[in-house]
Amino acid sequence: MNRDQLLAPVFVEMADSLTEDFDVLEFLQRLCGHCMELLSIEAAGVMLADADDVLRVLAASDEYTRLLELFALQHMEGPCQECYRTGTPTTSVDLTTDKAARDWPNFTPAARQGGLAGANALPLKLRGRTIGVLGLFRASPLPLSADDLALGQALADVATIAVLQQRTIVAIETERDQLQHALHSRIAVEQAKGVLAERWNTTPDTAFQTLRAYARAHQQSLTALAMSITDGSFDARAIVPATASPTEAPRAGRPRPSGA
Repeated sequence: MNRDQLLAPVFVEMADSLTEDFDVLEFLQRLCGHCMELLSIEAAGVMLADADDVLRVLAASDEYTRLLELFALQHMEGPCQECYRTGTPTTSVDLTTDKAARDWPNFTPAARQGGLAGANALPLKLRGRTIGVLGLFRASPLPLSADDLALGQALADVATIAVLQQRTIVAIETERDQLQHALHSRIAVEQAKGVLAERWNTTPDTAFQTLRAYARAHQQSLTALAMSITDGSFDARAIVPATASPTEAPRAGRPRPSGA
């Protein structure tokens, strides 16, 4: 099967990041594998930036390349670092030259020791935002063809969209979980407020202010305290109710909402 025949299923596979079992590590590992199959290279690696804007090695075609990329991160050297800093491709790097040795005195000999003489780094970038780098390494110092570079960048672009899409899904799920937790918390507080208001024969506002003051004074979570009151694990008699008229009414000018 020639390269053109391989391309369609590869791009379909890489674009499918909406499945429930999407695994970004496995996805990026497959990206390295596809690069090895489709491009004239001997090794590939992928780095993604973390929340602190620091690159991390996520996938590599082999163990030596993974260690090489880690070594590059440790010394802040190499074409991938440069690519990430500039947000532009760093291509046709000849690691056998004196310039490469001067620019990256730690990375270059380590790459040469592993039999790598040429390097290219392509940004994982979308709308001006660079989230990582795809490193492509050759045993030869000769540059990759324009077609190989264009295909490599296309693979990097599809990977970028997939990773960002997955991050968005995770963020939405996290936000949804946080909202659900907030709703549960509010319900617990409302229930505890009602229990205390009825027990003390006071208004819900007074009950809430007393509940909140007690939680603060005892360095407790308001939600946890409310839940312990409603489930009976906390004796609410330990809370001294604020002074209020038994027939206290809502403040003037603050009518109850319709239906309340």
